[in-house]
Amino acid sequence: MYKYLIRPFLFRFPADYAHEATIKFSASVSRSKWLLKTSKSIYAYSDASLKQNIIGLNFPNPVGLAAGFDKNGTTCRLMEKIGFGFVEVGSITANPSIGNPKPRSFRLPQDQSLINRLGLNNDGVQTISRRLRKLNLNIPLGINIAKTHDPSITGEAAVQDYKTSFDHLKDIADYITLNISCPNTEEGKTFEEPEPLNSLLTALEIHKDASLPPVLVKFSVDLDDTKLDELISVCEENTVDGYVATNTSSRREGLSTPKNVIRNIGRGGLSGSAIKKRSTEMIAKIHAQTKGEKMIIGVGGISSGRDAIEKLKAGADLLQVYTGLVYEGPGIVKKINQELAEYLRKNGYEHIYHIRKIRDQ
Repeated sequence: MYKYLIRPFLFRFPADYAHEATIKFSASVSRSKWLLKTSKSIYAYSDASLKQNIIGLNFPNPVGLAAGFDKNGTTCRLMEKIGFGFVEVGSITANPSIGNPKPRSFRLPQDQSLINRLGLNNDGVQTISRRLRKLNLNIPLGINIAKTHDPSITGEAAVQDYKTSFDHLKDIADYITLNISCPNTEEGKTFEEPEPLNSLLTALEIHKDASLPPVLVKFSVDLDDTKLDELISVCEENTVDGYVATNTSSRREGLSTPKNVIRNIGRGGLSGSAIKKRSTEMIAKIHAQTKGEKMIIGVGGISSGRDAIEKLKAGADLLQVYTGLVYEGPGIVKKINQELAEYLRKNGYEHIYHIRKIRDQ
């Protein structure tokens, strides 16, 4: 129904408007016990072979909601009911931001992809933390944090900006993701250099406090091998718990969308099927450099069980979707999990973990 009725209707409107309307609707459903129960009856799917305990957290299935879809944490209850095994909200920043001027998000249907330059629009950590404290989810809650969208905040002030968000959220989050690679702010990739990243991780003192939630670092898909190796070395020295691979891309290679359309859209982060191959390659590189000892969340172009299996074989433990949700609708979660469970049965595997284990043998 989504592909033939709802999506054509939503796609008649600008992407910004459609997304905002979807968030408002989803937030309303999240406040209704009856609608939540109905959503669960339609979309929920459970299979024991998909359950995992990773970094001390219980994941009922490996498919999570990627950061960026729900920046302010207003739809989490609905996301749980439609079958996500975990949700990651954000990016959240210390100060609220209205983000970049509209239009700031664009669909590329020929490539099953999106381009966005939202600019970290969110309600700010104080408001969102109060909202998240009221949640009582039965799935892990990840919180993605970034530096406030303000080019005047640099150096030590930028580190303290991150720390403000971290300190507000460390008692709420089941895990925290540091978004060091967002390409949509004016100053670019402030912390996607070894020295600034080390300063940030040192300030957060994640290696000193065992009571903190697991901390992950999210990398850009555009990193070259040398820079990726350098950043992973810094992360490993600071004992981060895992990685999210990957964020969006500033590149525009290999697109089917006409070049004049791409030029008119301008800058922004490319997500979806267009970055699927590169994100999978980066998962494999992280898995190899960390010798398979750190958790990896794979994200980028997942819209089917087949896509999910590719990420898992590359070394991902968990998965996230966002752009796939836009093109496939809420049924995508059930679809992927069913296809994963069927793949396991068909190939004689008892558990989702065995897909990745095959690679390590």
